[in-house]
Amino acid sequence: MGTKDAPKDAWARGDFYEAYVGRWSRLVAQEFVRWLAFPETGQWLDVGSGTGVLSQMILAIANPRKLKGIDRSERFVEFARKQIGHPNIEFEVGDAQALPVESETYDAAVSGLVLNFVPQPNQMVAEMKRAVRKKGTVGLYVWDYAGKMQFMRHFWNAAAALDPGAHDLDEGRRSPICNPQLLTKLFEDVGLSQIESRPIDISTDFRDFDDFWSPFLGGQGPAPTYAMSLSEEQRGQLRERIYSSLPFALDGSIPLVARAWAVRGVK
Repeated sequence: MGTKDAPKDAWARGDFYEAYVGRWSRLVAQEFVRWLAFPETGQWLDVGSGTGVLSQMILAIANPRKLKGIDRSERFVEFARKQIGHPNIEFEVGDAQALPVESETYDAAVSGLVLNFVPQPNQMVAEMKRAVRKKGTVGLYVWDYAGKMQFMRHFWNAAAALDPGAHDLDEGRRSPICNPQLLTKLFEDVGLSQIESRPIDISTDFRDFDDFWSPFLGGQGPAPTYAMSLSEEQRGQLRERIYSSLPFALDGSIPLVARAWAVRGVK
């Protein structure tokens, strides 16, 4: 089992992303915004805004005076614009490592599930710090890929058992920064203060196996990209191995847990 070349991660289809991980990231975003406990009517910057999940929660909970979302994917930006029609928000295509915003403009710069996909994470956090005013807040969260991101762990553990080449594609190995110690150090290194980190655990209960498996066929993100790089026979083998590893409930549902690590600091 295996592919000739390592597949390149794909991020473009907002609808497929929502089915894969967007529905779960919405729950994390809600808890994250509440944890920040930021005063209403502030100005927010959402870095790597993607399909607009975090932006939607900021609008719903924080009542921002202004909110700007920046993402490198034109298709994600288009998707977010269509999904969120609000006079206080705008979305723009841009690089998280060179934000197209003026310095000391925002009260809070936040990011959800993006940091580990950026080539230079320290540059991204430094840019977020630059964008906020003095005493402004910088905060972000990432999945705990190596630990309690259970539905991805079931996928990659099965893939690695069948294909040694999948070992190095596993997000748990590719994203070592996704733990509270390294996130805290990253914030310290760019000069942020009053740094705090915490886990955010959510239930990811799948209705049945089809609800679990189908999103991996959408090609959005490392695991789905890998799945769709396989032959039909190889994908069938992977499907069966994952099926045999899952903890089914009596009603056929699959109760799992997903953990994200969140960190915040002050400029």
